[in-house]
Amino acid sequence: MSARLDWISQTGGPLRGALRVPGDKSISHRALMLAALAQGQSRVSGFLEGEDTRATARILQQLGVRIAAPSAGERVIEGVGLHGLRPSARPLDCGNAGTGMRLLAGLLAGQGFDSTLIGDASLAQRPMRRVIEPLTTLGARIDSSDGRPPLRIHGNTGLHGHAVTTAIASAQVKSAILLAGLYAGGVTRVDEPRPTRDYTERMLQAFGWPIEFGPGWASLPGRQSLRACDVQVPGDFSSAAFFIVAATLVPGSELLLQEVGLNPRRIGLIEVLRAMGADIRIEAPRQQDGEPIADLRVRHVDLRGIEVPLAHVADMIDEFPILFVAAACAAGVTRVHGAAELRVKESDRIAVMASGLRALGIDVRETPDGALIHGGGLRGGAVDSRGDHRCAMSFAVAGLRAKVRA
Repeated sequence: MSARLDWISQTGGPLRGALRVPGDKSISHRALMLAALAQGQSRVSGFLEGEDTRATARILQQLGVRIAAPSAGERVIEGVGLHGLRPSARPLDCGNAGTGMRLLAGLLAGQGFDSTLIGDASLAQRPMRRVIEPLTTLGARIDSSDGRPPLRIHGNTGLHGHAVTTAIASAQVKSAILLAGLYAGGVTRVDEPRPTRDYTERMLQAFGWPIEFGPGWASLPGRQSLRACDVQVPGDFSSAAFFIVAATLVPGSELLLQEVGLNPRRIGLIEVLRAMGADIRIEAPRQQDGEPIADLRVRHVDLRGIEVPLAHVADMIDEFPILFVAAACAAGVTRVHGAAELRVKESDRIAVMASGLRALGIDVRETPDGALIHGGGLRGGAVDSRGDHRCAMSFAVAGLRAKVRA
């Protein structure tokens, strides 16, 4: 964990103008991995310059992939082919990237060499049994520390296709299985309890792998090949979410967020905010490298509390911290349930957001899988994000509506 940083956020004027948020983190991870396994050179533009995605790039370089960064937000990857990765003499450090670790576990399960995935203190507490167990059904051999990192992955070139029904709705788990399935004999199929974002499926298709998929399922044959292609990473919806809520909450605001990725399994927050009364308009919808993107125009409006529909939970799991802030500023009560996954993210996000909002004068009652948030006037105070970037950004937005310095 890096050294503690203290920040002050306080009430300001309306948010007006246009901006493009940084590239999508989930797509940046996947673009690096598939480009590394492809034959030929791929160029990734709009790459997210974050510690998590850079950790994935460093790991692929340790495994023998040449990756150049000619400019900020751009990577050129010289693919080594499906069987071109080389063993690393050192552990592969994922930093704080849970996405990176879970996807790489699938990718490395079918290699002809052993690998060890490690991470920082926070990642070392994240649950990995959810990905280890389904990978085992394909023949993978992965050791862990009681289901947590480090992960010691034993090389196995004899993976076999299998039909896997996942216990939880998780795009990371599904993607790990599909990446292992690239190396398996026969067909690998994944069925989910609820549909999750299909970034991996769309990108495999763009890189030329034969794959069939629909809401809640995906199926692919193993031992094919990937062909290099260029990828333009759209704006990250999770990053856009903070600006969406900020513009909604601050009187007089109108923002245009340009080229935002709108994967249909990622935008539950838009549907929930609209149900709360938000004015969010989708403009110039279009396709970019197989992903839907659009510009979002957001205007200030007063919100009302609702019961968040369970159907939207999986599609906005990363956006709940900022939804808590929106709920705190809404009239009435907002109820969140079915979101127990929030307790095993970079922090226990239910506890961190509930504690922080109470410090800012909001009545919040935690439940095992969510919270009851009574909207009211935010007041200034001190909050602790527990090193969780999404919670920190959410509290920064809360500061824009606090009555005194927050």
